[in-house]
Amino acid sequence: MILRDYQRAAIDSIYEWFRCNEGNCILTLPTGAGKSVIIGAFIREVLEAWPNQRVIMLTHVKELIEQNAAKLAAIWPEAPMGIYSASLRRRDIWDSIIFAGIQSVYKRAMELGRFDLCLIDECHLVNIQENGMYRQFLADALQINPALKIIGLTATPFRTGTGDITAADKAIFHGTAYEISILDLLARGHLAPLVSKRMATQIDTSGLHVRQGEFVQKEVEALVDTDELTAAALGEIQAYGTDRGSWLIFCAGVAHAEHVRDALLSRGIKSACVTGKTPALERARIIEDYKTGALRAVTNCDVLTTGFDAPATDLLAFLRPTHSPGLYVQMMGRGMRTAQDKANCLVLDFAGSVVRHGPVDEVWAWVPQKREKQDAPTKNCPDCDTIVAAQVRECPECGYAFPFEEADKHERTATDAAILSTDIDRTDSWVTYPVTGVTYARHEKPGKPPSVRVEYWAGLNQCAREWVCPEHGGIARAKAVSWFTKRSPGFQCPRTVDEFIECAQDTLPPSSIVVDERGKYPEIINYEWHKRGAESGHALDLGAGIENRAGAA
Repeated sequence: MILRDYQRAAIDSIYEWFRCNEGNCILTLPTGAGKSVIIGAFIREVLEAWPNQRVIMLTHVKELIEQNAAKLAAIWPEAPMGIYSASLRRRDIWDSIIFAGIQSVYKRAMELGRFDLCLIDECHLVNIQENGMYRQFLADALQINPALKIIGLTATPFRTGTGDITAADKAIFHGTAYEISILDLLARGHLAPLVSKRMATQIDTSGLHVRQGEFVQKEVEALVDTDELTAAALGEIQAYGTDRGSWLIFCAGVAHAEHVRDALLSRGIKSACVTGKTPALERARIIEDYKTGALRAVTNCDVLTTGFDAPATDLLAFLRPTHSPGLYVQMMGRGMRTAQDKANCLVLDFAGSVVRHGPVDEVWAWVPQKREKQDAPTKNCPDCDTIVAAQVRECPECGYAFPFEEADKHERTATDAAILSTDIDRTDSWVTYPVTGVTYARHEKPGKPPSVRVEYWAGLNQCAREWVCPEHGGIARAKAVSWFTKRSPGFQCPRTVDEFIECAQDTLPPSSIVVDERGKYPEIINYEWHKRGAESGHALDLGAGIENRAGAA
């Protein structure tokens, strides 16, 4: 199997991380990046280079166990692997490679024995505190082998309410070894873009309460599971989905998912429902029928989010709101896989999630901040100057009726908001500069490895600068490699700043750059090169065209 360039870079970044850093690392890879390919190729390399190593691959759903194991078997048919999962009725313990469900093994680290590497898929589910199933297993595994290296993979490296999973004091992960963005994969053609339409039907979520980072389940179900709302939403789904073959519909509860399925069937649409209560064999049959096109629509409740791989899905319908940014990204990811004859995926958001969380490629978890205690808000009666609480509707002294001023929490409907950041017009702050020269200099910062300061000049004026970090570890080194190899294809990126500066003198400079000047520090978002002929004596020819921000170092 030939790896994509970023898949190779992701694997190389793991070796680089453990060469340069202490602690454990994560790879941040969007849905559709091919995590199972990266996992399989990496495990094979490790075992072929160091046959005595043992590897365990942990995840929380059987679909991911099956997908990851199947991909390794395809890459390496002779792989010495086993599976430990109660839901898959396998309890292999002696193999060099074990694919395991955390629910099945979290108390059985001692039984499984020593491991040298532990990979965790959907690693944002690992608690940043020292509790939970993953932490229990890892604590025991580290007792057996204190040198155990732990590698996490996720599309959403954050937890609601706590933020970055590598930033907490007791976090099991200590940094990001590699990251590639949704926009980068879109630009490379490895993901399908998302598009949306204005929905006439909108769910008013202003009365919902939030508990532990998510809307209260019973309140959501009561709000959305009505015949009137279902009929209105399905009417729009049918109208917009005429030319769409695979509809995935997210619902608020088991009963809601069943009611929506029944309404679809009554409209003559071949549909089925998958929930946590669906028997395993029936669930597998429904998913297979959906993938083959025998079913046009599948409704679900908190099931077909992570671990569900149906590339042909070309319509997502949100009949439930979510306050969780991670769940929002995961649900959007179900429609971003590429498939034959699939140009894009249509998102029909009836619950305001796009407005709530913003473009899917710019989502980050909200972290609560401690606030000083403030006085309760008040207002003055305009007739008698009595001070009353802000929420009072009628003055208790004179009877003045305060005008009703309802805060409009839904000024923009879901489809007015950008679903990808590329849908936002920011060009008014972009400036294109013709590049007449590029200079490179060593940059020192106390307590940090040196870096390269790259300055771009337009005539006598410096128009932009950036820093490249070949001596750093993790993602900084990966970006330096990307920067260099794009300018010198086929050449290895130097490891020291001095070597980098010397070699950079021979790389092809861009003919112009596009700079976003909105912030305090202008950001280079595009590079443009003219074709350079063979007569120049330089092997590099990037061709004409613009390299977008996602591809930039």
